[in-house]
Amino acid sequence: MRLVDGTFLLSLLLLTLRLPGPEAVRSFGDGTHQSDAAMDLNSSNFDSVLKESPANFAIVEFFAHWCPACRNYKPHYEKVARLFNGPDAVHPGIVLMVRVDCAMKINMKLCNRFSVGYYPMLLWGPPIKFVAGKWTPKQDKSEIQSIENGRTADLLLDWINKKIGSSFSFDDEKYENENSLSKNASDSEQQIARAIYDVEEATALAFDIIIQHKMIKPSNQAPLIKFLQLLVAHHPSKRCRRGIADLLVNFDDLWPSGPLPVSSAESSILQEEEILKSYPICGKDVPRHYWIFCRGSKNDTRGVSCGLWILFHSLSVRVRDGESQLLFMAICDFVQNFFVCDDCRRHFYEMSSRISLPFNTSRDLSIWLWRAHNQVNERLMKEEKDLGTGDPIFPKVTWPPKQLCPSCYVSSSRKSSGNKQIDWNQDEVYKFLIRYYGTTLVSSYKDATLSSNRNDESYDMTSSTNSVAVPVGAALAIALASCTFGALACFWRAQQKSRKYLHQLHSLKDI
Repeated sequence: MRLVDGTFLLSLLLLTLRLPGPEAVRSFGDGTHQSDAAMDLNSSNFDSVLKESPANFAIVEFFAHWCPACRNYKPHYEKVARLFNGPDAVHPGIVLMVRVDCAMKINMKLCNRFSVGYYPMLLWGPPIKFVAGKWTPKQDKSEIQSIENGRTADLLLDWINKKIGSSFSFDDEKYENENSLSKNASDSEQQIARAIYDVEEATALAFDIIIQHKMIKPSNQAPLIKFLQLLVAHHPSKRCRRGIADLLVNFDDLWPSGPLPVSSAESSILQEEEILKSYPICGKDVPRHYWIFCRGSKNDTRGVSCGLWILFHSLSVRVRDGESQLLFMAICDFVQNFFVCDDCRRHFYEMSSRISLPFNTSRDLSIWLWRAHNQVNERLMKEEKDLGTGDPIFPKVTWPPKQLCPSCYVSSSRKSSGNKQIDWNQDEVYKFLIRYYGTTLVSSYKDATLSSNRNDESYDMTSSTNSVAVPVGAALAIALASCTFGALACFWRAQQKSRKYLHQLHSLKDI
């Protein structure tokens, strides 16, 4: 009883004196509790996290939990990390900030790899250079380097600004600061490579909306399956292809095509609430809830719509000629059945319904989608100008701008209405689309690449169709999706119902 009384009195005394509790270690400056922004890694996930990071740069803090200096430095490191890490970051996707506890036995070899000789020690470099990499103090010409003067938040941020030529500040506000936004065409061409992460984000968010709104019905399952099959074969992200294939294998179990017995209706609804957790469409860390290439200067601009347009353009330059009409129909059906934006759905239907002949080549489809996108931009240009709802940094423009593809323009003039009339070189436009949405977007992700100077006969599709690997004959079925979508649907259904190879799902990692 005395021990209990003593504990109570001590707690009362701490409250009376307003002494800081354990949470105070996590707060800095404003006295409020905030969750850690820097990621705590260990040897089991260090390489995978750094490899998958969309950031251009990474800072790794090596520390020991028993070190007083490390505990005192943590609030400084966290203050900087909150600028760059997590969904509330002001400048996401630029610098990944992580920490490794070298006092843990599991991290001993990892810390030795990077010659950790004191705490805290900070290393800087491109994330991929840390993967299976190493560092020594006397190492020359290494892209990994030590940060010697970053012992306070101000000094560390100043070091980062000098290193990458930025002017980040702790006073920066989310979406209202223009520090990290691309403002010209050359920046856009350099950064489209990083749009792969936004395509993943848009794909995951689109399926989140579909599942959360319970939009999958027996009447629209067939067009959804067809669209998913195309994504398995041609999505520019390897892990999205893998996740979508896993979802397809289990599709019949998740959404039975027949009527549900009353007794199982509630369990089916509960199951849908767990689908997003059980079947992460593009990996367990996606969506991340921030944008990189598709980031607007305001919270409500660009984002998902930008990511989905990039996905559609990427698909159009990846399919074979025999798949072009199938992709066109699949995109139209997907928009018609699963877009929650009513105006977007209606306008897209109006554009697509004017097509009288099938698309015989992927070039025809890519050019039509490009023209359709410009029609959308032209309509939104006027609406946003009249209503003042556009993004001031990223206004809608005719795409591509001349600075980005001068060879795409033959001539331009003004109509009597004031609108610009452009005479396009469509061959050059097509080459641009292949390079911009194909080669650059995919090769940077260390995935299969497209040939920027391909012709219809020489286009190597091994990058997309042959990269799909699922058990028994599924790889062959998906790889031949261009001519066998009907048979493929039956194949998936048969495989789902037989369930003979579910124990082999681990092979999906090869997709």
